[in-house]
Amino acid sequence: DAVGLLAAEDARVLAGGTDLLIQLRAGASTARHLVDVKRIAELATLAFDDAGALHLGAAVPCWRLADDARVRATFPGLAEATALIGSTQIQSRATIAGNLCNASPAADTTPALVALDAVCVVQGPDGRREVPVAEFAVAPGRTVLARGELLVELRVPAPAPHGADAYQRFIPRNEMDIAVVGVGVSVALDGEICTAARIALGAVGPTVIVAHDAARALVGSTLGDAARERAAEAAMAVATPISD
Repeated sequence: DAVGLLAAEDARVLAGGTDLLIQLRAGASTARHLVDVKRIAELATLAFDDAGALHLGAAVPCWRLADDARVRATFPGLAEATALIGSTQIQSRATIAGNLCNASPAADTTPALVALDAVCVVQGPDGRREVPVAEFAVAPGRTVLARGELLVELRVPAPAPHGADAYQRFIPRNEMDIAVVGVGVSVALDGEICTAARIALGAVGPTVIVAHDAARALVGSTLGDAARERAAEAAMAVATPISD
């Protein structure tokens, strides 16, 4: 029903509305109708499957993810990034899916999701398709969603054995500020040796940048100073921040 309304009407999806309502009031976005999806059961699901993958419904508010003990234990970087979004009041409404659909280059949760190789499940008039989070935003404020399509779920694969993730951002002031740069990282270890890594950079390009060379600089190392310095240099080389 939601897909049908989105396909037939001049409509936007309302989940948390913390970005959308501001855009509408400012005239930066127009829509004759809002399709409220918060009570669609599938979109309100937060669950782990038998393989350990996280299924996060598109209408799940940030507080539920950041407050979930298993999420914090399994994906600490994603939980950390989620907890950085706005105030307590904002987190009670805002959704990670909405953060992604807003397609801000400075979104905190997007690099965290990309580092975890997360996937978007999209429902549209022609059925379902899957899009890697890394490919979901195509420009600031623009995503791959076509008319009538709805982001239903974010699926985060189970971490590798001895794997973990982290998120860190740099902000010019304190608390509820916008990232100058945000970095999501996931690594896997065999003993003391890094066997896999993935690094995603936010706010230093029009969309999240997957820093492949930076990740390769970590693989095969013990994550010591020299390897981290090589990764930092490779990350800086691929970053394309705006002039200010």
